[in-house]
Amino acid sequence: MSNTLRHAKITPHRSAARGHASHGWLDTYHSFSFANWYNPNFTQFGSLRVLNEDRVKPNSGFPTHPHRDFEIFSYILSGELTHTDSTHKKSDTEESELFCRVRRGDIQFTTAGTGVTHAEFNYGKDPVHFLQIWAVPWKRGLAPRYHSGRHSDDDKRKGFVTLLSPLKGGIDATTAQEKAAEPMIPGTIAIHADFVMAAGIIAPGSKFEWTVGAKATDATKRKVYVHLPMTKGGKAQIKLDGREDIFVEGDGAFVDDVNAGDKLVVESVGDVEAEVVVLDTA
Repeated sequence: MSNTLRHAKITPHRSAARGHASHGWLDTYHSFSFANWYNPNFTQFGSLRVLNEDRVKPNSGFPTHPHRDFEIFSYILSGELTHTDSTHKKSDTEESELFCRVRRGDIQFTTAGTGVTHAEFNYGKDPVHFLQIWAVPWKRGLAPRYHSGRHSDDDKRKGFVTLLSPLKGGIDATTAQEKAAEPMIPGTIAIHADFVMAAGIIAPGSKFEWTVGAKATDATKRKVYVHLPMTKGGKAQIKLDGREDIFVEGDGAFVDDVNAGDKLVVESVGDVEAEVVVLDTA
């Protein structure tokens, strides 16, 4: 397979270079500086600010805590996580119960904006494994907003499924557009950033193609962060753009100097299918 992005710079971010903390109930890896771990080489990538890979034991979780002025989302890799916040309580209604409890493949999204308090707890019998991701919004002081989405593994085995895309109207969105929360890509969750998230499950020997920018942005110059979560006991591996570097579970890749419309090929070269997350930002 020949590389098609000769102009792109692809820099590995190895799993061993991530920050790591174990708190008994929580085992967490930080791709970017977070909490007590700071590395000046890993602080932010475009609007991507936090990428934590967390495992939380049963009957434990994050107690109620505040956030503001970030776009915060959790992508569930296994198990289930119950989210409660300052406007949605776990016991409100059956609908809010479905909103709060997210399971394998689901995404839970919060615009923290002017300020929210929330908690995330594992009420299940098994550990929950998820990615917690934060993006910097295009402006501060936004009204808090919550949403969740569900996409099947079957769809992700056909190609990359887009989960998040920018809010229609962008930084100058009207009050009506904010209320409608319509994303640039139908079927996704609208985010207040020039940011697109996608996930795919690639069979061994197969390749998926990611279109940079996902036709959801006017920004020509882009950055893409690719992450391979630790889901298959170390057996999943990928290559990017036909290059020699092999990425193993827990690794990420900084893809710089790409333009909207470029095609990034992700190939699964391990013994098992690889679940790959793509974070595309200006």
